[in-house]
Amino acid sequence: MSDAARTAPALGEELRLTRGPAWRNRVALAPLTNLQSNADGTLSDDEHAWLVARGRGGFGLTLSCASHVSRAGQAWPGQLASAEDRHLPGLTRLADDLRATGTVSSVQLHHGGLRSDPDVSGVPNLAPWADPAKRTEALTTEQVEQVVADFVAGAVRAERAGFDGVELHGAHGYLLCQFLDARHNHRTDRYGGSLENRLRIFHEVLDGIRAATGPDFQLGLRLTPEGNGIVLPEGRAIARELLATGHLDYLDMSLWDVFASPRGSEVVAGHEGDLLIDHFTDLPRHGAALGVAGRIRSAADARWALERGADFVSVGIGAILHHDWAARAVADPDFEPRPQPVTREELAAESVSPGFAEYLSRGWQGLVA
Repeated sequence: MSDAARTAPALGEELRLTRGPAWRNRVALAPLTNLQSNADGTLSDDEHAWLVARGRGGFGLTLSCASHVSRAGQAWPGQLASAEDRHLPGLTRLADDLRATGTVSSVQLHHGGLRSDPDVSGVPNLAPWADPAKRTEALTTEQVEQVVADFVAGAVRAERAGFDGVELHGAHGYLLCQFLDARHNHRTDRYGGSLENRLRIFHEVLDGIRAATGPDFQLGLRLTPEGNGIVLPEGRAIARELLATGHLDYLDMSLWDVFASPRGSEVVAGHEGDLLIDHFTDLPRHGAALGVAGRIRSAADARWALERGADFVSVGIGAILHHDWAARAVADPDFEPRPQPVTREELAAESVSPGFAEYLSRGWQGLVA
């Protein structure tokens, strides 16, 4: 029987991973950009309040926003960092306070690459290929090796701070995802060209983190299935290969819309007419849990994803609208979030800071009144 054919778990059912503590349910907080931390990457009171409220609100996994692992990786102002030991006190405070809520905690490790912002970082962008229009220099082989070391160091720092795990941001066209871009990654060293070479940095980061952290440290990965130079057959092959390493405790597929069909023209044999989610729920998981994200708003949406073959769901907008979305959805099968747009006062009551609300008003059409 395939993984997708098993009996669907209940949303409130505990999720036991290969390593580390069990999640109290099948709901993870999506890693949401919020621009709330301090200019030097240290944790702010606003970011602390936002995340700890989600821990209190019943999420099985509370995941930080994308946290950059080096100065050149910073993609926006107010971004949380895991790049230096000066970031440890804030991370430790956050890990301690999340643990007290009963949630499992994780830091999403990130490098913007081509999508970093030199005006914020103060240094040129570094990416798999050069792009002068975006003030981006091509990484040397030695610099790629340093990026690997930076991700590993970020994971070690998160473990020292007391987090239960980390998630690698391999999606949405940021640095790790850029290496997978067959349109542009024509590097002639061991990190470009063939899919084997384009995947190499993922293997080296996963190998490095597993070697440098303890046996109970949870390791997740977020991937984009198509787009950003990835066609769906390759996206499926990438997920299959990385699951087969045995290093992952979970794989979170960022689908943008769990109910959608593939956008690209390339068809995967045996999946003609299937939804995008179906291209991943049938893959061998090698002990890892499979999560999906994208337009999961209600308790019914979450149940649908689990019935379709996912092990857990990642919730973004719902978690903005209700700090306790997870607890509400687990308790009430008919739970629907409050209608949008919402007022800034309503957001403030959900521990969304004025700065975060302003960002949401600019970037999320129709969310903030």
